Amino acid sequence: MGKIIIKFDSVEEAQDARDALDGYKWKLAVQDIDQMLRNRIKYDDQLPEDVSRAFETLRDNIREILSGYQLVIE
Repeated sequence: MGKIIIKFDSVEEAQDARDALDGYKWKLAVQDIDQMLRNRIKYDDQLPEDVSRAFETLRDNIREILSGYQLVIE
């Protein structure tokens, strides 16, 4: 198995190190948000149509932003 070494040399770079280590948490959070919106759209019979459309637009916008960073939701 390969190794990835991330080296930060100063205290000022501590946040960069934390961001690098927490990347997967951000991915999981965005996936959770996307899944929550999907479930509300698909299964909430009480959801007004205009809110459902707004949620769909929000999901599309999230995916467009992610695509701009070459990221995808699995």
